[in-house]
Amino acid sequence: MTAHVLVSVFGKTDLGRTRDHNEDTFLVADLARREADITVGARDHEVGPRGSLFMVADGMGGAAAGELASSMAAQHIYEHLETHWMADPDVSGDRFAFYLREAVERANQLIHGYSQAHPEVRGMGTTVTAAGVHDTRLYLAQIGDSRAYLVRGGRAFQLTKDQSLTQRLVDAGELTEEEAEASARRNIILQALGPDARVKVVLSTESLRRGDMLLLCSDGLSNQVRRDELAQFVEEHADLAALCSALIDAANERGGPDNITIVAARFDGDGLPVPAPDEEPNPTLLRLDDGPSSSDELIPGLAPPSTPRLPRAPRPARAAGATATVDAPAPAVPSASPASVPATRDAPGRPIGGMLFAAVLVAVLLTWLLTR
Repeated sequence: MTAHVLVSVFGKTDLGRTRDHNEDTFLVADLARREADITVGARDHEVGPRGSLFMVADGMGGAAAGELASSMAAQHIYEHLETHWMADPDVSGDRFAFYLREAVERANQLIHGYSQAHPEVRGMGTTVTAAGVHDTRLYLAQIGDSRAYLVRGGRAFQLTKDQSLTQRLVDAGELTEEEAEASARRNIILQALGPDARVKVVLSTESLRRGDMLLLCSDGLSNQVRRDELAQFVEEHADLAALCSALIDAANERGGPDNITIVAARFDGDGLPVPAPDEEPNPTLLRLDDGPSSSDELIPGLAPPSTPRLPRAPRPARAAGATATVDAPAPAVPSASPASVPATRDAPGRPIGGMLFAAVLVAVLLTWLLTR
């Protein structure tokens, strides 16, 4: 029997202070009722037997390509769950996790296929942090460097690990977290949906507790607001709309150099246990026993290097007096089929991949070590 779990959720996106268009997308969905929203993002509901889905995607590629990639990710991930997960008679958590991972993999195939068939957007990509809630558990599917945090007991914890060059250097003991935050290379990510035909999804799970607050955000927020500040914002703003606005305002006051997107979800209900004093989250990496998959053999918190995200090129400053607003609903996205993918993979403007990326990574590491 499904536990009685209530969720209040709100999502908001903002242009920031320097970008000329918004490449971020968020999604809030009640899967049990087949209701999804990418504009307002306010949704209070009881988590049904089919669960809920929250997502943040940060596009890349310039012009309209990044915006298209992030909106395609939201659309295809939701549609895959709506079509395949909703039709499965098995409503277990394992099946939910399987379909969540499969939805991200399928979205990558479709985005990659579309970009290969349309040279004007070839090389486009997007990060994805997708959070699925099923029964009393949270499931996270991670690609790139958008983040998921959990605020519990007055403290904020980062649930995801950036799939980035600087994070790899931190893990190797070559950079401190403070040095990584200040690094000019922090925008180089090792994986994104779209540039490559295959991705390795980092899938993890966490038990929810009564009063938990989940925060999903793009790096436009996480690069400006520190983890240890998030709990204070949550304490000061009980209303979720006010919380999201306050976080976006803080990022903008600190320069707002990128698009800023936040989804905040608070969990309650007698189906959730009260957290023990000082109880911390303990995310567990999932390896699903379902046969060969592109997400097998994962390294906890990091996917193997595939395609780096090159630092975004500077964009024109916004006109004086312009006001940042939530984007209008994304346009309908043409469907793409793997059959439409051309045989060649070497497209102009495509991010570095494969052996070339390995050589570039070694060169960057050597240069960094020699100049310390």
